[in-house]
Amino acid sequence: MLPEMSVQLIVFLICVGAYTLAAAIWDIRVKRIPNKLTLPVFGAGLVYQVAFNQVDGLLAAAAGFAAGFGLLFVLWMIGSGGGGDVKLMGALGVWLGGKLTLMVLVGSTLMAAIGTFCVIVYKALTHGVWASKDHYMATGKLKKGEKPKKETLDQKQKRRTMGYAVPVALATWLVVAWQIPKFPWMTAEPEQQPVAAASAPAESPGSPSEAPGTN
Repeated sequence: MLPEMSVQLIVFLICVGAYTLAAAIWDIRVKRIPNKLTLPVFGAGLVYQVAFNQVDGLLAAAAGFAAGFGLLFVLWMIGSGGGGDVKLMGALGVWLGGKLTLMVLVGSTLMAAIGTFCVIVYKALTHGVWASKDHYMATGKLKKGEKPKKETLDQKQKRRTMGYAVPVALATWLVVAWQIPKFPWMTAEPEQQPVAAASAPAESPGSPSEAPGTN
């Protein structure tokens, strides 16, 4: 059952939908996600949480930021992720909260893995295995005795098979559509109060249940 179309739900859907769509388009076109997109969305997410959910919203925002920013920051530190992706998920996590952010991370990672595999297979079939290997290897083809050079940012961008923002957008829309009946997610569901069974009025002690018949 879908929730009532409240102001909070409308604001959430518009902002999260527009943000993920803009990030995906930006990542496809220039293969970067700029601070002028992520930072305002991060601030707007804090305002949204305080305005609609107060303390529970701030706790949800902190959990979402820790999940989205924290996990990808670790990957970025070891060279397995981009800085823009870290900020993308950090800002998105403020809106989604901890649970949904983890769902989006799992879903987007699976989509990115499947998409990357399909792109590499397609390149190998159309351009050859060795040409594809040279293109996607960080150092490319080295001559004998040549030392590998440090990869520049532009070289890393060209070597990417697909942008991470696209899987994030798709995973976000799927997770939100799946979990939207429970919106808002940081609010506990009200407990069902047991309905007391209707009982017959108690008879006063000593009172006859039926009026005595008259002779």
